[in-house]
Amino acid sequence: MSNLINVTINNIPLQVEEGKTILEAAKMLNIHIPVLCHHKDLCVAGNCRICVVEVEKDPYLVAACAIPVREGMNILTNTKKIRDARKHILELLLTEHNINCIKCCKSSSCELQNLALEYRLDEELFINLLQDIPVDDSSPAIIKDDTKCIRCTRCVRTCDELQGVNALAMSQKGRHTKMSTYLEKPLADVVCTNCGQCINRCPTGALTEKSYVEQVWEAIYDPSKFVVVQTAPAVRFAVGELFHVRPGARVTGRMVASLRAMGFDAVLDTDFTADLTIIEEGTELLTRLKKALVDRDKSVALPMFSSCSPGWIKFIEHQYPELLPNLSTCKSPQQMFGALAKTFYAKKREIDPANMVSVSIMPCTAKKFEANRPEMRDSGYKDVDYVLTTREFASMIHHSGIDVLTLKNEEFDNIMGASTGAAVIFGATGGVMEAALRTAYQIVTGKDVPFEGINITPIRGFQGVKQASLVIEGTLPEWKFLEGVELKVAVAHGLKNAHKLIQGLKSGEIEAHFVEIMACPGGCIGGGGQPIPTNIDIRTARMEGTYKADSKMLLRKSHENPEVQALYEEFLGKPNGHLSHELLHTYYTERFKY
Repeated sequence: MSNLINVTINNIPLQVEEGKTILEAAKMLNIHIPVLCHHKDLCVAGNCRICVVEVEKDPYLVAACAIPVREGMNILTNTKKIRDARKHILELLLTEHNINCIKCCKSSSCELQNLALEYRLDEELFINLLQDIPVDDSSPAIIKDDTKCIRCTRCVRTCDELQGVNALAMSQKGRHTKMSTYLEKPLADVVCTNCGQCINRCPTGALTEKSYVEQVWEAIYDPSKFVVVQTAPAVRFAVGELFHVRPGARVTGRMVASLRAMGFDAVLDTDFTADLTIIEEGTELLTRLKKALVDRDKSVALPMFSSCSPGWIKFIEHQYPELLPNLSTCKSPQQMFGALAKTFYAKKREIDPANMVSVSIMPCTAKKFEANRPEMRDSGYKDVDYVLTTREFASMIHHSGIDVLTLKNEEFDNIMGASTGAAVIFGATGGVMEAALRTAYQIVTGKDVPFEGINITPIRGFQGVKQASLVIEGTLPEWKFLEGVELKVAVAHGLKNAHKLIQGLKSGEIEAHFVEIMACPGGCIGGGGQPIPTNIDIRTARMEGTYKADSKMLLRKSHENPEVQALYEEFLGKPNGHLSHELLHTYYTERFKY
């Protein structure tokens, strides 16, 4: 156990572990110290100084987020000297800040705005130094507005520490210091993966998602358009937070009811195509294994990587293009849904796909980029027209004047609305792998995976890189070649962990037949389009909600989904068949790397 140190905060004695910061110690007493550059997910920066406090015998105010406690420290957090210092810091930040708060999408959730209101900044003591810098809206997913940047470096630390991408960096010095990209290029022209983790941690409106809310409203109001909406697995465990519901609470029924109330013509479920993805991806994996083990085909690319996360796809296109053959050719559930909506669903409902608008509600900003990829038009149209984040969806509910908490639960529409527990867990890191193993093992052996209650716990949780294996025993005759094979799998979440996993595979430290990688911390539950704030406690609650929902589902394996079975019988024919490859599979291309 760590040594305990005696300190006093605002005349309250406290014992705290050695190595803890003043900020952490104050939180133990529920004493609020404001922060801007500090974030629970990131390393200490200590550069905004808004968290300054007084320490007895220290000549200067110190940053609470950066200074560790020491024995006998006497700390004050709310003296006149401290309040005046914080007010001056805020005033200086505002001299360079674009104060168009009424039009800013972060208004009311902007940390700088909230502090300015808290400290009642009602007069301008310093001259305005705001520069006229153009907004970078080149990316289909992220908008960068340097006039709202306070140089807290949260975004830079996120892109480095959590993601290992380094698309953002701080450049220049002094008052010219700014958040930059490589050679000042637009976001669309650098190695940005569009994951949106920088947005989740930006305290102001300097980084936001590119919004398509108005285009969606326009489609809803157009009587000539049939507007279909799909909702991703992770959205239902997070959107409630924006209506004062506890993190992780499942609000599926009310979510569906609110979408109908807003005017969508069909309310369907991405979980349906999550189940479909497992059938296609599982079949692809078994086909690759057969070629490698039976046909001795050395050209087969193993391990096979999952392809559900568009941030991960863009990452591998930039960073590891030599491994593109290892990617599953399956589209993500969002894009499978888009292709089927304008073919299978349109035919079933006798709707002209030219008049259909396909909308998806995702926990992810990279999905906006994915929907705009030129490959995603196999239906003959743009498969997914508009992607909205969980936050944008909540804003539409607010615009509609809908009281979500008073709505009665409603079910998804028929046709592409049914799902299983395997689809539900897609939202958590390891969920795709667990769903795939549940189905693949039963296809091969006719039995459940040999884990308690089919819960594959070794690949659950927040460990950066997870590994598991199971020996295939008692195979059905057509899969005899897999008898006794130890199937090895690996899982990573967050792109910095993707680096680690890939390096482990290359060095031989990690062995795997199948690999799942999700771009965001915790998987889609921690996606770049999810409610803000985000931290490990909130992501844990969302993950727990996901697995709890799965455990209560009547059907928990993707191949048991009756609507997916009907889809193959009526339309696709067989998994990995000709039509499946035409609509549900794709390819990826090498991108530049610097």
